[in-house]
Amino acid sequence: MRYVVRRVLQALLVLALAYTAVYVLLGALPGDAVAARYGNPDLGLTPQQLDEIRQTYGADRSFIERYLEQAGAFLRGDLGYSVYSGAAVSTLIATALPSTLLLAVLGLALAVFLAVTIAFTATYGGASWLRRLFRNLPPFFVSLPVFWIGIILIQVFSFQLGLVPAIGATGPESLILPVITIAIPIAAPLAQVLMRSIDEVRAQPFVTVVRARGASTSWLLWRDVARNALLPTLTMAGLLFGELVGGAVITETVFARAGLGQLTAQSVENRDTPVLLAIVVITTVTFVVINLIVDLLYPVLDARLRTQARAAGGGKRTRRDPDQLAAATPAAATPAAATPAAATPAASRPTPTNGDSR
Repeated sequence: MRYVVRRVLQALLVLALAYTAVYVLLGALPGDAVAARYGNPDLGLTPQQLDEIRQTYGADRSFIERYLEQAGAFLRGDLGYSVYSGAAVSTLIATALPSTLLLAVLGLALAVFLAVTIAFTATYGGASWLRRLFRNLPPFFVSLPVFWIGIILIQVFSFQLGLVPAIGATGPESLILPVITIAIPIAAPLAQVLMRSIDEVRAQPFVTVVRARGASTSWLLWRDVARNALLPTLTMAGLLFGELVGGAVITETVFARAGLGQLTAQSVENRDTPVLLAIVVITTVTFVVINLIVDLLYPVLDARLRTQARAAGGGKRTRRDPDQLAAATPAAATPAAATPAAATPAASRPTPTNGDSR
């Protein structure tokens, strides 16, 4: 319980610091949203009328007053109004967010599938050339710009092959190319972390023990190695999903999708500070909540963390040897697996004497 409370308090602190940093940075940007929207001479507004509009949006008050007022409004769920369109920011967010969330969820699912396929093939592939090829895929994927991937996919699958319409696509067709575009760069770091974790787990003593008992490669991979190697990947997936929600600007711009990314681009172009602030805060909330869930799931998935948490909660400070932590046998391998002589290294066995070597 103490662990959960500590994590929640840390998440709230991150949210407060992120909101403050974003508000300060947006306030330091040059330009005036009111002047950008209403300062056009064709509108014929006088300076006095512009000042009245600034008073309506609270732009005439001091920085501290505006910060405290908007922070209180955010806590009440009031996101304010767009300076450019006059619409409620909550309405704009509610309209754009579902499309971006769908794109992010599908993109993460495809990225996880690609990462698992690449990592398992790179470590357990049948041929050495195949393993080398798949180990070199993640660095190649990382080096590809997102906009370049989107343009190439449109050129090949829309213009050359005619499989997916580039303009006017609806339903599932409108998601195929954007999901692939957003999944490829995300799959690269996931695959790199998973491959490193698999290599580390394969070097653990319990893997040797399970293999010595006659376990097949597939059993060893799915029941022992994968369960332990996926824990660091879970953390990376949580971080990347938070980035996906707020980082869909390029993908939605390339494919002209209505979503949070397109709304962000329009708000930057129009200097619509209330909308930008709301988007950044909502993205931060999503990022923090996802990582909080991942942190709370870790003790559920890793028995060693549960043991440490119980020891800390009981006021006992128990120090476990790092080798014991490294050799902790997963649920699929029973404690009895650690006892056979076949798993004992030859160097550690007692050398038989002449009288015992019958």
